[in-house]
Order: sequence, then structure tokens, then C-alpha cells
Amino acid sequence: MRGLNTTLFSLAAIVATAVGATPAAAAGTPVLRYSFDQGTPVDESGRGHGLTTHAVRGGATLAVAHGTGQALRFPEHCPGRKCPRVVLQTASTDELNPGTAAFRFGANILLPKRETTAGQNVLQKGYSSSGGQYKLQIDGKAGRPSCVIVGTGERRIHQARSPIPVADGAWHSVECQRNGAQLTVVVDGVARATTTLPATLSVSNQAPLSIGGKGAYANNDQFQGTLDDVWVTRS
Repeated sequence: MRGLNTTLFSLAAIVATAVGATPAAAAGTPVLRYSFDQGTPVDESGRGHGLTTHAVRGGATLAVAHGTGQALRFPEHCPGRKCPRVVLQTASTDELNPGTAAFRFGANILLPKRETTAGQNVLQKGYSSSGGQYKLQIDGKAGRPSCVIVGTGERRIHQARSPIPVADGAWHSVECQRNGAQLTVVVDGVARATTTLPATLSVSNQAPLSIGGKGAYANNDQFQGTLDDVWVTRS
């Protein structure tokens, strides 16, 4: 829970260097963090990014015990079109738009294998089709985490996908790092994959930052597991 991100970052830097992977980016300044330990999610970065729940068809999150605190469980897998959907969103601000700066974002996730789908969004700001985007998602039936960045005014998708799945019903930390011309996905403190992107690529949009899906609508890439300690930092 508290202090976990700093510890994981330090571990990621050590392990990545040891195995020849890309070293971790600078730790940076927290600009958003939710531990979900309160009844109402509070931005513990002190930046005041309050969350609003958007739901349809009875979609809701459920507070569940995790360690000494709480986590949020999202709706279970539903194969039909009229399924419950829910996301948590906070409005766009300049500090949530990193531009070309180094930044990191991540979460702790628990996803059973039976709950995987073609794609589930953990954290997302912006859309690949317009305005640029950064996103953490869980891909495919195997449940492999990946990090996505699309530059503002561009359409090319830059993706770093872990070869290691996380859909096993256990807790995992997953982190995305953009540092100059590199985008890295880190799973449980280990850098698992890195892709290159232009160092001049900028991410800045007016879309809300969304947790658990794109929005509360059809084909929203609904997350179907449990989330804890969602965070964003900037250099």
C-alpha cells in the first residue's frame, strides 16, 4: 500500500540493469494517486484529482480488503451487450498531460484467468483516434499487460507488451515508463519489454483520465478484476 511504488521503482531499476533491460526512468513527482483505502476515493498526491463514477446497467465498484487497506473490485465478465459497466474518471489538467517529459503510471491488479477478454483498460487518458493517448491495459485471453502511447495529432500506436501474463488470480504490480525515446512495461518490479518512440513525441489532450475502462458505454474495454494503488508521476 503506502510506500509501495517507491520500493517497486527501486527494485525495477536494479533488476532491469542486471538483465540488460532498459533502466527505469527517474522517479518523478506524484501527480495522482489512489489507494482506495477511504470510503470515497481520495487523490493522495494532494493535487485534488477527485474521481467521478460513471456507470450503466447497475455497474458498480465494490470495496474489498487488500492487505491493511482496501481495493476496488470491478464487474465480473459479462459476454452480452447489455452488461453492467463502470469507470472512474477525473477531469483533465495540465499536470496530467506530460507532453515530452518522462513520466510513469501504474497500478496493482488482480485478474483471474476466467475474467480475461480481448482487451481491458486499467488506466487511460485520451484516445488513439484523436488527441493522443497514454494507457495501461491487459491484452487478450492470456492476460498480458501492455503500455500504449500515441502522440498528440498522430495515429501511430507505440506499444510495449509483456510476454508474461498476469491473469492468474494473484496480485501483481504493473507499471509503464516513458523516458525520452523509450516506453517500458514493468511487471512485479522487472522490466519485461521496451519499445522505441520519437523523443519529440508529445502527449497532451483534454480527455479525462479514466480508470477501469474508456467510459461507461458499449465496447468500453471494461476492466473485470480488482485494482489498488493507481498512480501517475512526472519528472
